[in-house]
Parts: sequence; structure tokens; C-alpha cells
Amino acid sequence: MTSKPVIACCHILMQKKMTIAFAESVTTGKLIYAFTSVPDCGDIIKGSIVCYDRSVKESLMKIQPETIDKFTAESPEVTQLLAISLKQLIPADIIVAVTGLASPGGSETKEKPVGTVFLHGIINESHWQSRLQLSGSPDEIINQTVDAAASILLDKLTAKT
Repeated sequence: MTSKPVIACCHILMQKKMTIAFAESVTTGKLIYAFTSVPDCGDIIKGSIVCYDRSVKESLMKIQPETIDKFTAESPEVTQLLAISLKQLIPADIIVAVTGLASPGGSETKEKPVGTVFLHGIINESHWQSRLQLSGSPDEIINQTVDAAASILLDKLTAKT
């Protein structure tokens, strides 16, 4: 079942006639799945690249190996570069990139435990980023990430300027 934040975000995007694309690591395609599950949203979705494996981040998304070595694949720095790279690959009004740790075995540390998620978005040319600290099973962390991304976008798209 599609969450209320995702539905509301899609409706705002449709109302504003804005398009969106995703670079997904930790969410493994669930962001685009959630957004495309909203009826009549086909015109707002441009696409998604699931770049779960480091090799995809390097080869397709053009993230330098040295950058991943220095910051890790699950970091705000790499997430920002994924967003910038995606904007070149899939032009859209809104870009959302997400990395993070939904289960043990990645780059988790005491300072960056499992449940840490990094989002980097671009709305037109304006960048934003967010660090989330979530808990639960891997599926719960991923679902919370999808809802959080939609909620953050909804706030940014409806903020009074």
C-alpha cells in the first residue's frame, strides 16, 4: 500500500507539472516503485537508477573510486555526487539520491550505525541534504526512508517562499 506522504508528494508534483528521478542505493528501487504506484503519476516520473553495488556507482554514475574510499559508499559526499551525476543522466525538475545502511555489512561505525541514511536532492538548481537515523528491520528502514524522502520533498514543495 502506498503511503500518504508519497501520494501527497505525487499529487503536488502533478499539480506543479514537475518531473522527478531517483538514484537509489539503499532503497533498491523502492522509491520509484512507491512513486509509480500512485495512479496517474506517469507524467511526473522520469526514471531511477539503482546503483546498489559500488561498481555501478563508479562505472555508470562516474563516482571516483578514491572518493568512495575516502568517504565510503554510504556518505553525504557520495550521495551528493550521485544526485549531480543523475541530473546529467536523467534530466528532471527534481533529483533524489539516497544511500545508507539498512543492514550490517557495509561501512557502519559507531558514528554511522545501521539505520543511517543519507538523502541529497536537487529541486531545479537548489540542493538540499538530510541525514536520517532510522531503526527496525532492513525492510522497515527502507520503507521509512521512502516515506521520509516524500515528506521532505512535500515540505520543500509546499514551503512558503
